[in-house]
Amino acid sequence: MKPGFSNQRNQALTRTDVVVVIFVIALVAALILPALAAAKRKHARIDCMSNLKQIGIAFRISENDHGDKYPMAVSVTNGGAMEWAGTGNAYLLWQTMSNQLSSPKVLHCPADADHIAATNFSTGFSGANISYFINADAVETYPQMILDGDDNLLVDGKRVQSGILNLWTNSSVAWTKDRHHGVGNIGMADGSAQQVTSEGFQRANREALNSALAPGSATNRLLIP
Repeated sequence: MKPGFSNQRNQALTRTDVVVVIFVIALVAALILPALAAAKRKHARIDCMSNLKQIGIAFRISENDHGDKYPMAVSVTNGGAMEWAGTGNAYLLWQTMSNQLSSPKVLHCPADADHIAATNFSTGFSGANISYFINADAVETYPQMILDGDDNLLVDGKRVQSGILNLWTNSSVAWTKDRHHGVGNIGMADGSAQQVTSEGFQRANREALNSALAPGSATNRLLIP
């Protein structure tokens, strides 16, 4: 008996088949990758907002420990950071709150590629580990005063530098696009946090300065790390 042979032949992919497969893969990637990137950005914004809320709680705890005053209004000799705030050394102010903050990692925004998260508040800790400014003039008695926020700011068209930044009512403030795509997160003196546009930031700054409760009603001094 002769062995039987199948009439079917093994068919290899033709060049056209390969081109079609590559096209389908590219099309799927083009549809999925932007969605993944958007989801990553959204997650970073949420984490950033969570950081600012945790920082707000830390400020309230510090306030309770220092006669209802934030650390920038308490002398260094009394456990605060008033003198350091006056020199613009933002990271020293954050160090004074190491007991209230859960970890130095909450000072780093996941979308911030210009700074790196620290593992502790001592060895090598500096402004390079911080993504957020502090308003040295913020007080809890004016809840809607800006307390802190993303430091990727443009003032009068120029990127802010480390040190003290004086914001006036007529200052032109905008977010850069390299962190949250043209918007930013800020923490308020009442411990809340919110995402705002550049216009929203300027409005919050003006409202604080125009309030009779704002110290001096003149300027917000932001400490840029």
